[in-house]
Amino acid sequence: MTSIEASADVSEQAVLGSGTKIWHLAQVREDAVLGTNCIVGRGAYVGPGVQIGENTKIQNYALVYEPAVLGKGVFIGPAVVLTNDSYPRAVSPDGSLKSSHDWTPVGVTVGEGASIGARAVCIAPLTIGRWATIAAGAVVTKDVPAFALMAGVPARRRGWVGKAGFPLVERDGVWVCPETGSTFVENGDSLVEAEA
Repeated sequence: MTSIEASADVSEQAVLGSGTKIWHLAQVREDAVLGTNCIVGRGAYVGPGVQIGENTKIQNYALVYEPAVLGKGVFIGPAVVLTNDSYPRAVSPDGSLKSSHDWTPVGVTVGEGASIGARAVCIAPLTIGRWATIAAGAVVTKDVPAFALMAGVPARRRGWVGKAGFPLVERDGVWVCPETGSTFVENGDSLVEAEA
């Protein structure tokens, strides 16, 4: 059963999956599509047409601007910002106030299971690979490979993480998750799950 707090502002044109919860003062705009069992925290913003996969959590005061696409099981930490304007200006060169017709929005795509830590900023356009982790406070300006651990301003890869979120440990050329025992193989600038 979907649950919407009375103070939330949810467009009648938004599509909410079963079990989705929208908390106090959150705003979900027209044509946004949220899968089943999603959580949108207090004061969070979900822009028009944003696509959000099932079991995704958007924490308090996060800003998910259109045309963002979030995969299944994505975690968006408190006060995270997913931007949508490569060249932001309030006014046109002639000094007139810009409208939505004066620019083309670009989005952030977040792969399945990825996590973005508190107050991180992701500068569109970019893609964050599945199961990647973005550290709190990072500023992401370039595409992120799957399973990458990114930190800093600008964010750089500091290691690899597994599906459990723990940093992987290298053993004889194979990356191992200390929590699950899952193994991965590095291939240049990417990581792939080892075949069983």
